Amino acid sequence: MPQSAERTLDHATLFREPEYAAMFEAKRDAFECPHPPEKVQEIADWTKGWDYREKNFAREALTVNPAKACQPLGAVFAAAGFDGCLSMVHGSQGCVAYYRSHLARHFKEPSAAVSTSMTEDAAVFGGLNNLVEGLSNASALYDPKMIAVSTTCMAEVIGDDLNSFVIQAKEKNGFSKEFPVPFAHTPAFVGSHINGYDVMVKAIVSYFWTREEGDPTPDQSINIIPGFDGYAVANNRELKRMLDLMGVPHRLLSDVSDVYDTPTDGTYRMYAGGTTQDEIKAARHAKATLSLQQWCSEKTLEMIAGTGQQTQAFHYPMGVAGTDAFLMAVSEATGQPIPEALELERGRLVDAMTDSQSWLHGRTMAVFGDPDFVYGMTAFLLELGVEPVHCLSTNGGPAWEKKMKALLADSPFGTNTQVWPRKDLWHLRSLLATEPAEFVIGSSHGKFLQQDLGIPLIRLTFPIFDRHHHHRFPTLGYQGGLRVLVTLLDTVLDTLDRQTADTGISYDLTR
Repeated sequence: MPQSAERTLDHATLFREPEYAAMFEAKRDAFECPHPPEKVQEIADWTKGWDYREKNFAREALTVNPAKACQPLGAVFAAAGFDGCLSMVHGSQGCVAYYRSHLARHFKEPSAAVSTSMTEDAAVFGGLNNLVEGLSNASALYDPKMIAVSTTCMAEVIGDDLNSFVIQAKEKNGFSKEFPVPFAHTPAFVGSHINGYDVMVKAIVSYFWTREEGDPTPDQSINIIPGFDGYAVANNRELKRMLDLMGVPHRLLSDVSDVYDTPTDGTYRMYAGGTTQDEIKAARHAKATLSLQQWCSEKTLEMIAGTGQQTQAFHYPMGVAGTDAFLMAVSEATGQPIPEALELERGRLVDAMTDSQSWLHGRTMAVFGDPDFVYGMTAFLLELGVEPVHCLSTNGGPAWEKKMKALLADSPFGTNTQVWPRKDLWHLRSLLATEPAEFVIGSSHGKFLQQDLGIPLIRLTFPIFDRHHHHRFPTLGYQGGLRVLVTLLDTVLDTLDRQTADTGISYDLTR
């Protein structure tokens, strides 16, 4: 065998060795009963045609590779953004392991969350005892300042009542009634991670606000709801930097920027930063709450608006116009002018876009992901003169589709763009096989489209599992727009280099 203590090979190299190639071939022939290669190729080619596309789009009861995750993942992510908050998932251990690994693989950081470890008996008799014991153990072992409880499919199907369970848990295990245990019902079989994020932020904020006495007394501060964002580490810091430049008092309702970016200095931080309980209480007196993602905060904003506070939602403000709209809204709400430093950053982004316009103008790209991300990304592409071919969001609905079409109608570059709500990545495969784009923008899950169809993938949204540290660089604001611009250009120019290397024609040193 080629592998030995003296000669250790990486798996990507090891399994190309002749011995392993022969083993794989023998396994296929003896155990897999494969069809002839010609037949496999025939079917593969057929699945890339219009006939298969029509059959693919006719399916109703099956989803294949949806570009979304389930509600509890969003709830765990939202809870992580509050100081000393431990997320407890009321369900099986396997479920919480999925949420933790999903976040850890993207951020390359530990993701703390515990489970009530429901098994067969809890599925029959209910999970009250699991929650009582789980709250007691988690409090004793991990010393949190708050425990935020969300649910999984099992708890929702059998109808566990979290409100009753939490009350009984505090009575049975001697918890102080004042110990914060906000909770949110997050059934994983409906909605997606953006809905789970929304209801958990609402649950935590309303938990503290409803315990405050008297009417709010509005001050000059604002609240920001970042939304579910795989780039939140850098984007939250960029938001705070811009607001500091404007001199605007602010707080983020769920700030994960330090939680998912802890240093290696010999100290493990289970709870690193986040929005404090005092900040949550103070947020009740803010002049306005602005959400950076509408579909991540609909219920939260409705609750906040009910208190009389001004609210406004954006769609992932990326690029020039998106950042302009956000900063002008902040300025209008607070009376603070936009400083020259930010105006200069805007001008530098416009200058960079102008410098590179010839390489992006007329390029065709497809975009998939969460509804707000697809909207914000598409708006920036239109500013760059890129022509979006397909815009797809598995968790985008009719309202998102309507807004997308209005956005595209305002630009000559959106004339031929097709919008696809409630579709998955297997739908996108058919779309790109029959009406291709030059590039596709999305998460790491798009790499199989790249492998199958040869269309280069540009990774710009959650989750990114197969690359490292993208989340440490912003995508929002003018600085974030510059980063996105460079990411797009690098892929376009790298692709051009590969296409021209064999002949040398147009394989230029200067581009």
